[in-house]
Amino acid sequence: MARLKGLNIHVIEKRFDSVVVLADIDVTIPVGEFVAIVGPSGVGKTTLLNMVAGLDADYTGAILYDGVPLAESGQSPPDLGMVFQEPRLMPWLTVGDNVRLAEAERLARDRSYVSRADSLLDEVGLGTSGDAWPGQLSGGMQRRTALARAFVVEPWLLLMDEPFVSLDLPAANQLRGLLRRLCARVRPLVLFVTHDVNEALVLADRILFLGDTPARVVLDYRVAQTGSHDLNSPEVAALSRRLLARHPRLLSGAPDARADEALYGKEGL
Repeated sequence: MARLKGLNIHVIEKRFDSVVVLADIDVTIPVGEFVAIVGPSGVGKTTLLNMVAGLDADYTGAILYDGVPLAESGQSPPDLGMVFQEPRLMPWLTVGDNVRLAEAERLARDRSYVSRADSLLDEVGLGTSGDAWPGQLSGGMQRRTALARAFVVEPWLLLMDEPFVSLDLPAANQLRGLLRRLCARVRPLVLFVTHDVNEALVLADRILFLGDTPARVVLDYRVAQTGSHDLNSPEVAALSRRLLARHPRLLSGAPDARADEALYGKEGL
């Protein structure tokens, strides 16, 4: 049997006590692809992300990279970047030291390694804020710090759990643009959890819609690039309308016949 190339997420079953929350998931994602994960609240999007991150090993299945386990049981993959719903900055560390925290293992292991923290802070527009404390930053600046921390290790795998959900639209749009620029330079494989279909359409190459009970991939959708990075542009709105007209029950988490036909496919509109 030929080995699968890329990241393969194969979940036979994930339970919380006696309740099966995820089942029959089998997707393969090449390095450099930006994949959004969309579904209703409570469907298991964050649970799936935690499994890939190595934070939850209590499931039946396997998460592989090029046919071998992504990480040792109970450990996170090397060179992993993560961005959460909240910035999760250490309040007792300066902004610069929060970013350098992601490099701590490499700095300790390799004396020739030169920290990239200052360079990343410059890249995210915080070059003069390295000595500031997290509590002195605005919400948007804290999110920029979290992005710098995720990218300072130049991750091959980036996991993001609704990172812009609590920001106002102008601040969120600025950070989406910054994320696009960082991804264009580093080219990580991205798994990006969101509730917002338009955000997924603007950022992602591909969208995995989770639904059903237990949750599975009810639609694997290849995004047709509109050329617009504005969530509210006519082009993005039209693409969203066509998608939801074809799959009207998609965001409810309930599969429909059309979605079932496209299960694990590469449907695009």
